[in-house]
Amino acid sequence: MTCNVLVGGEWGDEGKGKCITYLCSNDKPDIIARAGVGPNAGHSVEFNGEKYGLRLIPSGFVHTGARLLVGAGVLVNPEVFLYELSYLKKYKVAERTFADYRCAIIEQKHMDQDRSSDYLSKNIGTTGSGCGPANAERVMRTAKLAGQVEEMNGHTTDVPTEINQALDEGEDVFIEGSQGFGLSLYYGTYPYVTSKDTTASTAAADVGVGPTRVDEVINVFKAYITRVGAGPFKTEISQEEAEEMNIEEYGTVTGRRRRVGIFDMEMAKESCMINGATQIALTCVDRLYPQSERVDDYSKLSSEVKKFIDEIETEVKVPVTIISTGPDLKDTIDLREELL
Repeated sequence: MTCNVLVGGEWGDEGKGKCITYLCSNDKPDIIARAGVGPNAGHSVEFNGEKYGLRLIPSGFVHTGARLLVGAGVLVNPEVFLYELSYLKKYKVAERTFADYRCAIIEQKHMDQDRSSDYLSKNIGTTGSGCGPANAERVMRTAKLAGQVEEMNGHTTDVPTEINQALDEGEDVFIEGSQGFGLSLYYGTYPYVTSKDTTASTAAADVGVGPTRVDEVINVFKAYITRVGAGPFKTEISQEEAEEMNIEEYGTVTGRRRRVGIFDMEMAKESCMINGATQIALTCVDRLYPQSERVDDYSKLSSEVKKFIDEIETEVKVPVTIISTGPDLKDTIDLREELL
């Protein structure tokens, strides 16, 4: 059995959806469990020529043989959850997707509070999805839980029991985090952060997995760096420079234009240290180095790209095992076997 955790190494938007899709399609875990904050994070998934935007259902849904679980640490908006079950009907997710009965519920009042707060919406730049106010209610012990609301009837389970029993029986589990290290309530650029911790340790706790059961921690970095909303960004470049480099981007949930900067090696070191990363997945290499687009063999990468990868491995002291060179699953260089 294996239990692997994948988390974002920067401020979110690192291309976790592509990495998760590739890893789950390739490795075929028995359970794919969603950790993280809640529906404030959007994951883009491209599969078989179609693109999906998700906020709650695990991005590994494309592996139809997996049971899809949402951990107790994740906030659930029943409207979003049920919409995504219908949205992904062709993948038969409704009969294999369950949230932990202890997930706190996001209500309309939480979204109203989020959007009406000038501090949250304008100063901090939240997505308005209600996660902060809902987490505040959870801390005050007044939040409703998934097992208590009618909309979630028939869609809940005991996630930690399912996962740990699966591991005991020799099955494979994949845990996917959301957002990124720089948005951690504890370790990010406070107060310009999300409403809880986003590191690998918390991702495991979100789904009820103890630290001794985790085998690999995959930290995802983009070849350049982006963030949505306010907050410090020491390697930021102008939008004009980003356009010239063809690396401008827009948020999956908000549609807001992302701020763009060059790769931050110091942030990568801290991120890998606190996450306990054992592997790095590097995405959007093709955006920064167009000559590497759709390359699927490491030997065919240019010397410039290899030098960049070598620099990351030397400075951060974590191997780069997954290199994404395009949106399609086949646009991936997988070097994990070299670690064996």
